[in-house]
Amino acid sequence: MTKTISHGVVPPATVAAVDAVVDGEKDRLVDIFKGIHQNPELAFMEERTSKILADGLRKLGFEVKTGIGKTGVVGILRNGDGPTVAYRADMDANAVAEETGLDYASKVRVVRQDGAEVPVAHMCGHDAHVVWMLGMAQVLVELKDKWAGTAVLIGQPAEETITGAQAMIDDGLYDKMPKPEAIVILHTAPAPIGMMLSSPGTKLAGTDQLDVTFRGVGGHGSMPQLTKDPVLMAAMAITQYQAVVSRTVTPQETAVLTVGSVQGGADNNVIPESVTLKINTRWFSPAVRETLLKGIHAVSDGIARTYNVGDDLMPVYTEKGGSTPLVNSDALALSQAKMFRAILGEDKVITDFPPGMGSEDAHLLKGPHEDIELNYMFVGVADPEVYAQTRKAGKEMPYAHNPHYVVDLAAIPHGAKLASYAMFDLLGKK
Repeated sequence: MTKTISHGVVPPATVAAVDAVVDGEKDRLVDIFKGIHQNPELAFMEERTSKILADGLRKLGFEVKTGIGKTGVVGILRNGDGPTVAYRADMDANAVAEETGLDYASKVRVVRQDGAEVPVAHMCGHDAHVVWMLGMAQVLVELKDKWAGTAVLIGQPAEETITGAQAMIDDGLYDKMPKPEAIVILHTAPAPIGMMLSSPGTKLAGTDQLDVTFRGVGGHGSMPQLTKDPVLMAAMAITQYQAVVSRTVTPQETAVLTVGSVQGGADNNVIPESVTLKINTRWFSPAVRETLLKGIHAVSDGIARTYNVGDDLMPVYTEKGGSTPLVNSDALALSQAKMFRAILGEDKVITDFPPGMGSEDAHLLKGPHEDIELNYMFVGVADPEVYAQTRKAGKEMPYAHNPHYVVDLAAIPHGAKLASYAMFDLLGKK
């Protein structure tokens, strides 16, 4: 196993000190969380959220850089000689209509950058991530006598579109912050508060997001013989895309191809000129990725030819971003799991967990520096009683991106404590 800068332990006195600071800030942190939750912002539109983060860090004495990758924030706190450790919190919300019934639920609708008016809600917990970071920043400042080195806090835009991390890198992130020895990340999960995952190896799938626009000849719905119907082309493609997974990907491999949106037409009796399919793929193997992308092109082009579409109206492909699989550093993940078990309990921290088909771009923040250690962890944010009752009824808790996804308010101080423990494990004085 390779070496890690993790100590694998946070002294009990430091744990108690962290808890005292966070407990003293609990009400303030919850208020900030509710405010961010009620005012969600989509990718690269996180103006209010990034200002809250930047102002909070600046008030604590951090050196703050803003506007990185459009809305990204970096806060730097130097505290003598020692390692440099980065912590990332993503800031963007989802184009989902919240249905939690909470008294601080989002009712926001915005015009997205593509011109579509959509509902917006924090249905992935990024609002909690920002507040956990602010709580941890307060701890670092108040307990400077218990750690040494440099803490770099990164507020990342546009995780949901898998484009924010690369945008920060392309905007010269490493000209604006020191290179860290490790990056740690906490993400919400629909598990009971008190449970968490710190697991080695590949944790999340690679992904590609692309649009396929079928073009045809529009016309009156009563005279389809005079048209080349892109609605039918798109309908055929949606079903045939699944054969790419079931018939061209080796059964021993894992792949997902999802059509998340169908956009075209406006009236009952008008055949439109075009229909756009918004597609998402998930994969672990680069070879599988190529198979999926080639298959999408082959199916789409083949259907267009079937409808006698000319070269000037062949499908248009728009690649919108993607990411490689996220791989944790084995030694760091296991060492931090040991540390968290000593604090939370042996049965509260899972290390043996298979890769998930979700995707992330946090690891792209390493940029060209592949030697940076990474630990991406999941944290339970569900009320334990609600979780137990839901499972007893034979149901699953709503997962991220579901309109009923809830981060329990008790998870706000809890997550701030966990973020602090993670940083003290890496920066704490031996």
